[in-house]
Amino acid sequence: MHDAIVIGGGPAGLQAALTLGRTHRDVLLLDAGRYRNDPADAMHNVIGHDGDTPAAFRAAARRDVARYATVTVRDVEVQKVRVVDADARDHQGFEVSTADGTESARRLLLATGVVDELPPTPGVAELFGTVAAHCPYCHGHEYAGTRVGILGAGPHVGHTSGLMARVASSLTVFTDGAELTEELRATLDVRRADVVTEPVARVEPRTLDGGHPGARVVLDDGSAVEVGGLMVAPKQRQAAPFAEQLGLDLRDSGAVAIDAFGRTSLPGVFAAGDLAHSADFPMAVSSVLAAAAAGQIAAASLGADLLAAGL
Repeated sequence: MHDAIVIGGGPAGLQAALTLGRTHRDVLLLDAGRYRNDPADAMHNVIGHDGDTPAAFRAAARRDVARYATVTVRDVEVQKVRVVDADARDHQGFEVSTADGTESARRLLLATGVVDELPPTPGVAELFGTVAAHCPYCHGHEYAGTRVGILGAGPHVGHTSGLMARVASSLTVFTDGAELTEELRATLDVRRADVVTEPVARVEPRTLDGGHPGARVVLDDGSAVEVGGLMVAPKQRQAAPFAEQLGLDLRDSGAVAIDAFGRTSLPGVFAAGDLAHSADFPMAVSSVLAAAAAGQIAAASLGADLLAAGL
């Protein structure tokens, strides 16, 4: 029986494994090899790794983890998790099933992340992570000095336009046929953003003057607008079924409900990263550094829980 099984090999899971390994806990990390930032050509706003690829970041993290003899990393997809009886000192444990067999642990840490559900506009998915992005902090500076588009008419438009107005040479909001509220339209007027209400037919890759990568937003009426970047607002869903399998409480955001220490509604189960949401924040915090920090906190909390159980 392992002290802990960590499911998910992104920043949250790798940091959790590192933290537990440094106190010589027997840890098994299971990694299915799918990551939310797979589409991104580079990570940004990650101190010490700004501009590195996500794969390079994970490789460096794995090298760190590999120095700890009590931590094992296995590249395999988890199929099912369930609660089982453990030993006499700790009456609840967990069983994790994979194609390779079954593993047991006294504690479980979920770090499986979320999946971005992109707007259905043709072409957005192909450009997401490069010319199209959702986070100005992660992919905003790269569009500096160009016209930046914002797709949609929801609440994200006000916040995103405020951040990108400092970066872009100009802004164009593509409402895709939807109506803006009067308040939002007034805000965009102050920021001198153009508003295009014509539905968007598709988005195409385009090389702009000067060789800058960009996109061509083609409208239903046949006209088009060239942009250096396109900000979108994906919805998120759990990337794995384990919260449902364990019956964990979720918040309205769809993320696993946790407290400030990464504890879920089920004793012995901890969660960290994009899939988890503390009531202290209005939404799940989505960034590489935030995920890693959450993994560290949840792992330390897990370690304290084992100690409290005399383990």
